[in-house]
Formats: sequence, structure tokens, C-alpha cells
Amino acid sequence: MSTVGSSRKEHGRQKPSDRGTSETTKQVKPVGAAQSVELFPVRDNGKSDVGTWEAVFARENLQTALKRVESNRGAAGIDGMKTNELRGYLKAHWLEVREALESGQYRPSPVRRVEIPKPEGGVRQLGIPRVLDRFIQQAIAQALTPLFEAVFSPHSYGYRPGRSAHQAVQQSQTYIQEGYEYVVDIDLEKYFDRVNHDMLMARVARVVKDKRVLKLIRTYLESGVMVNGVVMETEEGTPQGGPLSPLLSNVTPRTGGHAG
Repeated sequence: MSTVGSSRKEHGRQKPSDRGTSETTKQVKPVGAAQSVELFPVRDNGKSDVGTWEAVFARENLQTALKRVESNRGAAGIDGMKTNELRGYLKAHWLEVREALESGQYRPSPVRRVEIPKPEGGVRQLGIPRVLDRFIQQAIAQALTPLFEAVFSPHSYGYRPGRSAHQAVQQSQTYIQEGYEYVVDIDLEKYFDRVNHDMLMARVARVVKDKRVLKLIRTYLESGVMVNGVVMETEEGTPQGGPLSPLLSNVTPRTGGHAG
């Protein structure tokens, strides 16, 4: 079982424009500190003015993220680790993982490609991160969601806490009662697959000023996807299946919940 970063062994990483060739990638395991049986030892206790990075990795936020990932369960990523194994893994390796995060050496593993049939035909492509990356993404999402909720449009309902499609329908009914005659339903085909990374990160940076957090989000966008044992580079898109994807989908300018 892996410790920090990706656990893949000499998987080829192919660019979409050059799928006939592959090149080997390795990730260096950073030097870890002595391990602790206590989950998430306090580093910033007593600080009243902490940055976004500190908010992401605050003990309480991490504990909430862990419980959320465990309760959501879900399939394993490319390393095969199950959600019920995550807590034990973190007890053994969290200080090592945190050291890699703090030093900027942490590299997420590629997501595992899964195709889910759509009711209307075709398939929806999901990207399943390994559970360690789901845990980190969940911690990021929890810290950033209040920041973006303050600037999101009040007319958007998708992928937002306390909002639902039922509320959107109710609002549409209100508009009809007010005399409006049309309700337009638009579905953006392969929306998650085509998000421009640079445009997305520029909009995230309007709200999130901590460069460490921005860099970490970028590494998740570029972590790649494993298809039939081969790692493909991701030059665009934010794979459905990770805890960060719903939030990031609302940040981009194509959505009604855009920030900025």
C-alpha cells in the first residue's frame, strides 16, 4: 500500500495529442517525520488570524472531512484502498502526508476512469480518486465553500449546500405565477470534461488568495486519469467523482453560480 503521493508503478502517462507513445513517471516519496498515533496533531492552535491553508488543514476540519469520506463510502481508487481503511492509514502516515503537503511535494494519484450508463443513453464518465485524495479534496471543499457561497448567484441551485433541483422547480413555478411564460432547461454536454483549467483557476484566485491552496487545487486538476492501466494527462476538465468537482463546477463562468 502506498504512503505519500501516487502508488502507481511505472504507469505510462500519455498526452491526448500523442497517445501512441508513453513515458514513465515516478514520484519521489518525501522524507517523513516520526509517526503519531494521534490523528491530525494541532499545528496552529491559538492563532486567530489563519490563512485558507490553515483552515483547510485545521484539526476540526480534517476530522469532519474524514467522517464525511467514511460515511459516503464509495469505490476505491487506483490503489485499491477502501474507505474503511483510511483512518488506519492516516494514523500511520498522516505526518508524512502533511510534510509532503507543506513542502509542496505532494502529488495526487490519477483518478480511476469509470463509465456509468445514462438513462437517456450513452455513458457518463466518472473519475474516482483514491480515498486519501478524496479526504484532502473534502477538506479543501469544506474550507472553500463558505467563501464562494458568499459570492455565488442566488439564482443557482446545483451542487450547493441547502439547495436542490426541487427548489429550482419551485422558483420556476413562482415565475409562472408572476406572469412569465417560458422556463428554459439547458444541459451542457460533457461540461465537466471541458472546463478550461487556466480560466477556472483565474476565477478561483479571485476569491482564494492563498497560493498554497491554489497550487494544490491545480495539482488535482492535472493529476491525470487512468484508462485501461495507462495514465492519460488531463489538460482540461474536472472529473466527476471527487468532492471538489461540484464546487469547481459552480466557479466557472458557464454556470449560473459563477463567482466574480
